[in-house]
Amino acid sequence: MDAYHFHHPEKMIDDRAELLEIIGEASFMTLAMIGRGEPYLSTMNYGFDPSRDCFFFHCAGDGKKLECLRTSPFVWGQVIEDRGYVPGKCDHAYRSVHFSGRVTFLETGPDKDAALELMIRQLEPDPEPVVQRLMARHARIAQMTVGRIDVLQMTGKRNALELL
Repeated sequence: MDAYHFHHPEKMIDDRAELLEIIGEASFMTLAMIGRGEPYLSTMNYGFDPSRDCFFFHCAGDGKKLECLRTSPFVWGQVIEDRGYVPGKCDHAYRSVHFSGRVTFLETGPDKDAALELMIRQLEPDPEPVVQRLMARHARIAQMTVGRIDVLQMTGKRNALELL
């Protein structure tokens, strides 16, 4: 997203460290996709690998989301840090990350294992017992659908933080 797309370019976040901070503190992302010529939106938890600039997610093996992504793998995503409404200012404080990406589905056990372990370590307050329990279930993992979103472009926006 170029700066000219912003009505207030001073609100744009293009510092990678700040974008990664927002991604690291949030638990959910929302993905916009298209299927059968119609838009579709899905909110999900994720893991993010900053060294590869990609998000990972898991989902059911069928359904509208997979139908859309298999038809058109290109997505637009958003991660939001909601800091709440600012009373008396008629404004809302937040930081957000916006990204475009391309989804591929992981096929091999080791790839799925690594993605799921990354997600667990980022989402669980005490990840070790969960990693041990879930990673021992190889048959279940083999049946899971795990997607990777390779980020093509990423930027962010902040609003009303100075009012807090």
